[in-house]
Amino acid sequence: MAEHAASVPADVQREVERLRREIVHHNQRYYELDAPEISDAEYDALFRRLQELEAAHPAVRSPDSPTERVGAPPAERFATVRHTQPMLSLANAMSEEEVVEFDKRVKRALRTEEPVAYVAEPKLDGVAVELVYEGGRLVVGSTRGDGTTGEDVTANLRTIRSVPLTLRARRGAPPIPQRLEVRAEVLLSKAGFRRLNADRAERGEPLFANPRNAAAGSLRQLDSRITAGRPLEVFCHGAGAITGIAANGGRGNAAAGATRSRPATSVRASSDSASALFATQWEFLETLRAWGLPVSDENRRCADVATALTRYQELAARREELAHEIDGVVLKVDDLALQERLGQVSRSPRWAIAYKFKAQQAETKVLDIVPSVGRLGTVTPIAVLEPVAVGGVTVRNASLHNMDEIERKDVRVGDTILLERAGDVIPYVVRVLTEKRKGRPRKFKMPTVCPVSGCGGAVVREEGEAAYRCINAACPAQLKSRIRHFASRNALDIDGLGEKLVDQLVERGLVHDFADLYGLDAATLADLERMAEKSAANIVHGIERSKNPALYRFLYALGIRHVGEHLAQVLADRFRDVGAVMDATEEDLLAVHGIGPEVAASVRRFTNERHNRAVVARLLKAGVAPQAPKAPTGVLAGKTIVLTGALDSLTRGEAERRIVAAGGRVASGVTKQTDYVVAGVDPGSKLAKAKKLGTPVLDEAAFLALLGGRGG
Repeated sequence: MAEHAASVPADVQREVERLRREIVHHNQRYYELDAPEISDAEYDALFRRLQELEAAHPAVRSPDSPTERVGAPPAERFATVRHTQPMLSLANAMSEEEVVEFDKRVKRALRTEEPVAYVAEPKLDGVAVELVYEGGRLVVGSTRGDGTTGEDVTANLRTIRSVPLTLRARRGAPPIPQRLEVRAEVLLSKAGFRRLNADRAERGEPLFANPRNAAAGSLRQLDSRITAGRPLEVFCHGAGAITGIAANGGRGNAAAGATRSRPATSVRASSDSASALFATQWEFLETLRAWGLPVSDENRRCADVATALTRYQELAARREELAHEIDGVVLKVDDLALQERLGQVSRSPRWAIAYKFKAQQAETKVLDIVPSVGRLGTVTPIAVLEPVAVGGVTVRNASLHNMDEIERKDVRVGDTILLERAGDVIPYVVRVLTEKRKGRPRKFKMPTVCPVSGCGGAVVREEGEAAYRCINAACPAQLKSRIRHFASRNALDIDGLGEKLVDQLVERGLVHDFADLYGLDAATLADLERMAEKSAANIVHGIERSKNPALYRFLYALGIRHVGEHLAQVLADRFRDVGAVMDATEEDLLAVHGIGPEVAASVRRFTNERHNRAVVARLLKAGVAPQAPKAPTGVLAGKTIVLTGALDSLTRGEAERRIVAAGGRVASGVTKQTDYVVAGVDPGSKLAKAKKLGTPVLDEAAFLALLGGRGG
């Protein structure tokens, strides 16, 4: 190859090298970091340009080129799984003409003029995974990775409700093979994606760019509890190896043979692919459904390419109303024997193609960039746009997420931008059209003081984070959510102080901070909408009853960033007094077991803010008297315990409660200060770390014995 390199024009060689660098960079952002910097349409354009150059100049081809590879290598933080059969990517078509040409290639390869039947499947915008079942039980789940080796995410996949842990065949379905490898897509519905991003915005965390990005970030968590808390779904669409089909005189098993439409002579007794058990892709998908595996209801069988193109148009027209985001339609040759004959090229099968939808994009101008304060204090820059129609919706505003995003894209007031919208996803600024920039448009600067009228709190950015936040606990933009949190069951537990009542109290100016709650009387409350005298009296009683909370509940109720119930308990155990917490230096905080630099800095920022100190002083003056914790007693007094894996006799919550009841402390990670690790079924990386550090490991029986039996 090198001997012909000189024949390649220098400008072509430079462009090829640049494209490869860019694609490798964007692959890493997309597959490994779950934080894409460009849209799918822009990535596809880069990839196709590289393919064109390599086709036109064979001397520049290289086995290391992104066009020869699938996905990205597995991340080092996960164990790896080697796929029995490669998990391939799909070639793309961007026009009807390209799909027709694909159909012609298929026919030429098969040496036929007869119509070829296809299955049209929605191209779900998610994360490719493989589920491996042995004896009908899920044993391994992995990501696609580089196509050959993926990341072991079995524990996380087990938390997805639509993933069956055990397969059960319906009457009339073929028996379940001894080993079944199923290819699937993990994704979020549009509604689930909106909820997830809304929650992240409220917590001041970076927003996911799209459902696929969100699904990847959710699936590739080291703590499966995080994955379990996100509304992931799975849909199956393909097969890897299938083995353990009983031989029957040169045929597959009898039940499978009975469902087949092609001659028995084409059936192999020993199998490593779906074609040995099924005649068609459609039959395979319907059998997966019968075995309890989720399959898209939008799949359609098409007699020829014309029918498949019609199905594409149908889905394109219904794209907005579908529950899940799709970015095209995948066409697969239906006959599995023909799929085998067609085979594959280096990174994709010859029997399938992804016909992608056109991006819904439009140009518009940025009229202004204004800071918006969310209910948890996150200050988000919002681009005020010249109204523009994108995907059938008029868009007037677009979130710019954070300062890093603004600076990376160099978005300025007055710029012309390219805006993209896909389904129900938040409008996304793809890039600034710098070629249309005139003069020196104004750059946005994040305010140092909260922009909300009547607040005046400091706006700060935590080290290592993208978000800026107002840290005033009495910030009017945050007041409703902060009061609801303050009164919630796990905080001060003020019964009856629900969302609608809090809204009225704030909107009528009756409550400006937490302390104002303790000045309310029954007459004032009874004057509010839908509030009877008895209800008002009950709420006043509930407010009065909340005046003597446990210290940790009081600290949790204040809404200090990063301080949940557990860390509030840690602070209470160490300092035992509100004043001591408010006056603790960062060094004091760092000396506490379980408190790291991030939490220490957050607590100190909160206690340094004059508005927050004033609110705490007012609460104490109103008669709120937090109670110091009792000294821990019990067999685990002063011990730190880490749980990993599932226990047979206790749920995770029950185990944690028993540890706390025995005087112990539950920690999320294994450190040198950990006293015991309790390992259940399918323990994660925490077990390996415990062994490395020499931390004592207890199985379930030893753990229960230490606690004194199963009761309690």
